Amino acid sequence: MEAEMMRWLAVGMAAGLGLLGPALGLGLIGYATVQALGRNPEARSAIMTNMILVAALTEAIGIYALIVSIILAMVGETSLAALGL
Repeated sequence: MEAEMMRWLAVGMAAGLGLLGPALGLGLIGYATVQALGRNPEARSAIMTNMILVAALTEAIGIYALIVSIILAMVGETSLAALGL
């Protein structure tokens, strides 16, 4: 494979797999929140506060994966040549 093709494969893998985890995590957080609110509606304030905090931390992982994929996409041919690829 050429270095250019490997670079774009790495970008796709970093973005796809890196964003899959946070997407599943956010879905599970929402599911657990709805279940908790159904069981104990009086605790809505505490449940929603914790849900928002955990969702923000989970979303940060997705943002890190997006940044890594953007950095990989911006690596030029000269950088690859300097590495010997």
